[in-house]
Amino acid sequence: MRIATYLHAGRRGVGLVSADGASVTPLALSADEAQRGALPLIERAAAGLPLPATAGAPIALSDVTLEAPIPRPRRNVFCVGRNYHAHARELQTSVFKDNAKAVDAWPIVFTKVPECVVGPDAEVRLPGAAISAQIDYEAELCVVIGQGGRNITRADAMTHVWGYTIVNDVTARDVQMRHSQWDLGKSFDTFCPMGPWLVSADELDGTNTRVRCWVNDEARQDARTTDLIFDIATLIETCSRGITLYPGDLIATGTPAGVGMGLTPPRWLQHGDVVRIEIDGIGTLSNRFVAEGA
Repeated sequence: MRIATYLHAGRRGVGLVSADGASVTPLALSADEAQRGALPLIERAAAGLPLPATAGAPIALSDVTLEAPIPRPRRNVFCVGRNYHAHARELQTSVFKDNAKAVDAWPIVFTKVPECVVGPDAEVRLPGAAISAQIDYEAELCVVIGQGGRNITRADAMTHVWGYTIVNDVTARDVQMRHSQWDLGKSFDTFCPMGPWLVSADELDGTNTRVRCWVNDEARQDARTTDLIFDIATLIETCSRGITLYPGDLIATGTPAGVGMGLTPPRWLQHGDVVRIEIDGIGTLSNRFVAEGA
């Protein structure tokens, strides 16, 4: 099952994407429910309720504007840093080289505020050199929690997964380095593109899929989620230690090697750059980066 949130005829809708990706069939949600995107459907599933009935004929995907599948998450997005072996190695010679924490001891977890989420093809705003001159991309598989819980064991963790989507964990590297915590440099407005839709776990094995990223059609990142240092089950176990996870919570699982910071010399995103991310079994998330005020 693939669930998309979209705009059509000036109204937000939520629907099922066809197998060929050519159309979306609207679901019968109230206007208030539709404002929350796919989140009410995840909550219904967690409560053991069926999907709402369909509400009309399929609409060509070319006739809608896709939005982030969960346009405003209920709370901050959980994110994991340095979670691919090759990415951890590429940062060993960066500004993170003095970080004494072993990358294989515990996951590095930070968050992004809900307000930074934007959808497919939305513009990502470069804030200007006075705020940050080092904007970077991070292609990531994002886990969507279905059944919530606290102190979830690794053995049970995958039963709590509703499905997956794609996020770009856009980062202001100089701001990230300036503070002991990463949240500020990760949470600028528009710094969490998400989409193009949600894919349920029965259609995608998130533990073994391919994550790729291009900047202006130049291949930058390419890895499989089998290369994760901490697998999805471990991340769910970690994030739920003493913290209740809720249906629709999001966990971005980390990015592969090939980020701009890891290149020699580093290559930061500039006005007009287009970042395209593809994850096998989900689809494509593409966004253009635009200078503030342009």
